[in-house]
Amino acid sequence: MKKYLLVLAALAAASGAFAQKLVIKGSDTLGAKLVPSLAEAYKAKHPGVAFEIAAEGSTTGIAAIIDGTAQIGMSSRRAKPTEVSAASAKGVTMKPTIVAYDGIAVVISAKNPLTTLTKRQVEQIFAGDITDWSAVGGTPGTISIYTRNTSSGTYSDFKDLAMKKRDYAGSSQKMAGNEQIVAEVAKNPNGIGYCGLAYMNEPGVKVVSIEGAVPSKASVLARKYPYARPTFYYTNGEPTGEAAKFLDFTLSDEGQKIAADIGFVPVR
Repeated sequence: MKKYLLVLAALAAASGAFAQKLVIKGSDTLGAKLVPSLAEAYKAKHPGVAFEIAAEGSTTGIAAIIDGTAQIGMSSRRAKPTEVSAASAKGVTMKPTIVAYDGIAVVISAKNPLTTLTKRQVEQIFAGDITDWSAVGGTPGTISIYTRNTSSGTYSDFKDLAMKKRDYAGSSQKMAGNEQIVAEVAKNPNGIGYCGLAYMNEPGVKVVSIEGAVPSKASVLARKYPYARPTFYYTNGEPTGEAAKFLDFTLSDEGQKIAADIGFVPVR
């Protein structure tokens, strides 16, 4: 009997060692590549930690902090005043931490001969004022617009940065993530969309310069690229426990090197 109890104690101790679970929800920009890569590197140092990562848009990450279903909310935009108010009403303090910088690249098919657009042309295309490539010096053809869905922080940021907060064209097609936008544009010679730095070099697409500025680590850092933005982890107040350790790892030299290798701009 004593031996049996010792075995149970050993099993309980072992299961306890693997009981740490970190739930991270939100931005596809962060959650499709960067955070999973950070999680793998973190688990190599802390094998007792499990991760649940759901990359379904910044809005879902902020909502998860408000309702307490995640310890970290990934977001490529700042929380809206209405979200901060909703959090406060529940006793939640929305604390943002910038974890990397990004640029929203405008991408077209590699088969499209166009190489540059003005900021005004970008606004007019995505708002639906310009509907044919011939209007901006391209080969005649109806423009197909691909955007993120409404829960995406990039969807909101691009409206703010590139469209003067105007609505997207009614004909625009909403995609779940950066990878889906790039895939659709690659297949469509008349396609145009946008994506984060980490997704802009996929086969079949090319990046359009905006009034001579192209998205890069240098242009984002120097604020010379017009569609640059920070990305965030949101927590309920100061993070604690494993969430605090993972945030520190993300901001460490190792974590920031991973961010840079994937295509983000480190915070320092």
